[in-house]
Order: sequence, then C-alpha cells, then structure tokens
Amino acid sequence: MLFPRLRDPYINYRNRHLLHVMRVTLALAITFALIEVFTIPHASWALVSTVMVMGNLPHIGGVLDKGRQRLIGTLLGATWGIIITLTPNPPPLVVPIWTLAGIAAATFVTFKGRHGYSGLMFAISLLLVVGDGTQELGTALWRSFNVLVGTLIGILVTAFFMPQKATDVQRFVLAETLDKLARLYHAHTSSTGSPDLDTQPLLKASSSLMIKQRGLVDAIHREGRLTRDELDTIISLERRMLSTIELLLETHWTTRDGHDHIAAMEGLRDQQHCLARDLGTIAFQVRTGQPIDVELTPFDLARYSTSARQATSSSGRALFSPAGYLWLNRELARLTQELVDTLSDLQRLPSQRLRKRAEHHVLSTHSPFPDDHNQRDPNS
Repeated sequence: MLFPRLRDPYINYRNRHLLHVMRVTLALAITFALIEVFTIPHASWALVSTVMVMGNLPHIGGVLDKGRQRLIGTLLGATWGIIITLTPNPPPLVVPIWTLAGIAAATFVTFKGRHGYSGLMFAISLLLVVGDGTQELGTALWRSFNVLVGTLIGILVTAFFMPQKATDVQRFVLAETLDKLARLYHAHTSSTGSPDLDTQPLLKASSSLMIKQRGLVDAIHREGRLTRDELDTIISLERRMLSTIELLLETHWTTRDGHDHIAAMEGLRDQQHCLARDLGTIAFQVRTGQPIDVELTPFDLARYSTSARQATSSSGRALFSPAGYLWLNRELARLTQELVDTLSDLQRLPSQRLRKRAEHHVLSTHSPFPDDHNQRDPNS
C-alpha cells in the first residue's frame, strides 16, 4: 500500500529532499487557496510566513521550534504595538520611544538564549503595527493575522503530510557514522602496513555526519524523544571513537621491528576484526530500530602487556610504540562499550515501525565489510 510506505521513516529519510519540496509546495498551495476563497487583505504576508517557517527545515522538531518562536514573537509584538497605537493623545516622541524600548527589551532578553527568532519576530510585528505612526490599525492587524495564518499552515503541513522526524534522521545518520567507523577500523586492521589505502574520504564523511548530528540537537529535543544531554553524550563518544581510529590510521612505525612485533602477537588481529564486526552490528541495530544488545568482547590488554614491555629491536633497543598501539585499540573498545551502554539505556530509541518495515528495506545484515557486499543494504 502506498500510504504505509509514505509513513515509513526509512523511506521518508531516503527521499527527504523531494518530500520537503512537496511539503513546501503543498503548504503554499493551501495558503493560496485560503486567501483566494476568503479574500484576505494583505495576504502576501501569509505566503511569506509559510515559506519562512518551513524554509530549509524538513524536520517536525525544527519547524515546531521555529513556528513556536514565530507565533510568540508575533503575538507579543502585535500586542505591544496595539497598546502603543491605542494610547489616547500620546505626547510627542512617546510612540517611537516605546517602540524602541520594546525592541531593545526583546533583543536583550533573547540575545543569549535560543529564542533569538522570537525577538526578531517581535520587532517585525511591532513595527508592522506601529509603522510610522500614521497607518491605520486595521492594516497592521490584518498583516499580523496573515503572519499567524501562514505560520500555522506551515506547522500543520509539516506535522501531518509525510512527516520527517529529526529523531529518525539522527538514528540513520548515527548508524551511517558507526558503519563508516567500522569500515575504517577494519581497513586499518586488514592493511596496517599499506600506506596507499585511501581512508581520507571516509574520515571526512564521518566528521561531516557528526556535524550534521550536532545540528539536529534542538529539533530532536523539541520532538521530546531524546534530551540534549543524551545527544551530547552520543556525539561526544562518536567524536572520541573517530579520533582514536584516526590515531590508529596515522600510526607509523619508526622501524620495521615494531610492526613485525605487533603482527606476531597471537590473536590480536582476531580481536580487532571482532571489534570491527561489533561496530557494524551496533550500526545495524540502530538503523533497524532494534534494542541495542551487543555483547562486546573485551580487549584483553593484559594478554599482550608482557610482550609489549619486552619488545626490542633487532639491535637490542627497547620498542615503546607497541604499548601505545595496544592502548589505542583498548581505548576504542572501551569507548564502544560506553556507547553500547548509553544507547541501550535510551528507552525511546528502539522503533517498532522500523522493525516491521526493515525487511522491505533489504536491511538484512550487519556486516560492515566489503567482502560481504552481496548481503548488505544496497542503499547504504
């Protein structure tokens, strides 16, 4: 059926650009129809408000936040303007002084907070009502009314027409980030000695995905499923994991002895490959809305501690690089376990909608490795 597919979070995510264009177009069409049917004066303000509140924000949380600020700023600004305008026989300069005082107060209150857009709309609405002190009050009120109408239409269309939740976008971006981290780590452990392996595109893509997640925090918080502290913790762990993997990728051995010593450690590569697979599994569970239930194999640093301390070159000099290299691997495993614990504690992260629809997305595996490409999601 078409309608259930349109309500599918994954389908909406894959087609989010097209769907946002459709939402903006629909909202403007509704606004056009409304102002034509009811012949609303100064209706252009309704059209402008519809576009302004939706803008480049395809997420429900983002539009709700911006729309709420627009509504609050418009109502308060228009109210203050009406009070000023209705003042009987105001002395000279009272209107401009009260207008400037109102704008200054709104700017001061919203300067350091998250409600700067409310302050802007307060100033715009106040100036619309007051104007130069000579316009009719009816004109100003109609303009304020149109701002409210356009804002409400933008909010309603975003919320009910193929809605895109910022929380779902965060889920899929997080899964994509973890999948890239798994590929980076697997590439390192498979080809530690290969300087020609091009990992820079994956590193840049991972960093960009984390920046994207940071930009979603306010919208996700507005949707009420995850708190800012929870999101900050997740993004911080991702950032530290990426930094650790980057350090591993930049590991260079001053002598061939150090590399050979690491390569000779029995079971080390198996542990590394196991951790890479665990990262891929976490990505799969996040993407498909499953509860996060991954049993990580602890990275046994003590197993190699004696060998690392006794590492010497062929000339008899002590090698210090193996100990640092092992610590970085252990730190990545520790951060991964901390991320698993954090995600598993989020009661509202799992999604029954995604679990039910996952088989339709060909999300049937969690392998992060290129040699398993015939089982992977073709869209990943």
